[in-house]
Amino acid sequence: MPKRVDHPIILGIVGDSASGKTTLSAGVAQILGEEHCSVFCTDDYHSFSRKERNDAGLSALDPRANYIDILEQHLRLLRKGEPVLKPVYCHTEGTLGRPRYFKPTEFVIVEGLLGYSTRAMRDCYDVKIYLDPVDDLRIKWKIHRDTTKRNYRLEEVVASLERRKRDSSKFIHPQRTFADIVIRFQPPAEADGSDTHLCVRHLLRPTLPHPDFSPLFDGSSNAGLHLELARDRDGKPVDVLEINGNISDKRAERIEDLLWNLIPEAGHLRDQVGCIDVANGANGASKSHPLALTQLLVGYHAVKAAMGVRAY
Repeated sequence: MPKRVDHPIILGIVGDSASGKTTLSAGVAQILGEEHCSVFCTDDYHSFSRKERNDAGLSALDPRANYIDILEQHLRLLRKGEPVLKPVYCHTEGTLGRPRYFKPTEFVIVEGLLGYSTRAMRDCYDVKIYLDPVDDLRIKWKIHRDTTKRNYRLEEVVASLERRKRDSSKFIHPQRTFADIVIRFQPPAEADGSDTHLCVRHLLRPTLPHPDFSPLFDGSSNAGLHLELARDRDGKPVDVLEINGNISDKRAERIEDLLWNLIPEAGHLRDQVGCIDVANGANGASKSHPLALTQLLVGYHAVKAAMGVRAY
């Protein structure tokens, strides 16, 4: 994949617990090519085990329970293309593991809870994404993940969610303001309980040069897709791109074609994106057009950053 800048491209994906960071990261890594891209989890910088946090009355969302200064240092080194000896946190057992040697690839996806919490960290990114699903959906995802993959009992997850409310509001949500793109997944008006039909809303801030979507609005049917100029929470103008969860295959493929044509270097990976781990108990994985298009849009920005394309 052609690359014109002289440093690894650092792509940030930040959001609350179980907001979909890992799913988005995996799809974007496939688009960029796994031999060119690595994923770096900032949650590995927890400074206490799960038991130690509980004993101290701290949550993993609290910067005091994380090595923020070391994370800042390591992000600066990665930006320079230098390796780091990275901490490891075992989510399954809630324990601190053995540090791991991490050498940055051409693209590094930095995902986790607190990636934009300081100016020093924010200065290290080329592209910043914030995931902001509706809370009922995030809670469903967290319960599914923590009970099936992290050895929590249901009552423990529910109690954890209640304890974390204040910290989410204080430490996680404010990071939204620093993102280039804010992504919100939500159920359609007539929800069927399946994550494959979730709608997605992309708030596109002018801090990045976004693709020209006008060819998609040429007078033909626009069912499933909506683009408008709106105002952000601070009153500044933003573009909002909405994709309906029930968008037709034909319509979704047209959007995909537009984006894939803008990053032809990754076209051979087209069939690998958009897969989700179904959170309603179904076996296997399903494909979601809104997720595939979201992964593709994020991948597009990483490729353009590598080519030195910046907002005016």
